[in-house]
Amino acid sequence: MATAQIKPASQFPTIELTAGIYLVKAEVAANEPDREQGLMYRTQLPANQGMLFIFEQPAGHCFWMKNTFLPLSIAFLADDGTIVNIERMAPQTESNHCPTQPVRFALEMNQGWFSEKGIKPGMRIAGLPQPR
Repeated sequence: MATAQIKPASQFPTIELTAGIYLVKAEVAANEPDREQGLMYRTQLPANQGMLFIFEQPAGHCFWMKNTFLPLSIAFLADDGTIVNIERMAPQTESNHCPTQPVRFALEMNQGWFSEKGIKPGMRIAGLPQPR
């Protein structure tokens, strides 16, 4: 059985988001293969860059860090960009990290990025694509 091709970072579409005064360049994972790969196998993630996961429907979409070498923080986002909750995720673990309410968006950044910038639940990430 063939394993799925690992998609290089340069092949993910990108979107610009804002978190307060900070600009974020986010790669977009909006289909099942891209969401499954996420940031796995990466050895670095530049400052102010991350990955935005987009799901078709709001749900309790949980994440884990299997085959992910970078320590990350994930913000689960309501449709209007409000941060529902933020979780710290340790590399190469299989613990589930889940939103506290159903969401369609999640933004992964280097671990500690949100806290270093003073970004907390209840604040808003702007620039999310609108539902169709």
